[in-house]
Amino acid sequence: MQLGRVIGTVVATTKTPGLEGVKFLIVQPLGRDRRPKGRPVVAADAVHMAGPGELVYVVGSREAAQALPETFVPVDHAIVGIVDAVEVSP
Repeated sequence: MQLGRVIGTVVATTKTPGLEGVKFLIVQPLGRDRRPKGRPVVAADAVHMAGPGELVYVVGSREAAQALPETFVPVDHAIVGIVDAVEVSP
């Protein structure tokens, strides 16, 4: 899993079967210090509630495809949670 910040949305009027009704968001991956790390990715919103500015956690690869109601759809990343707080012990 990877922490990320939702920085935008993607509008797709035509989608492959199994992705109808799934919202796509642009997520900036974050490092341990919660600073941007790497390039933004497009992620399917498996929780159906994420939006711009929110801190989320994202899974990739096969786990991303399994996170959606229709399993094994062609996605590389999926948002599987909205983060309320992060606490790091020294």
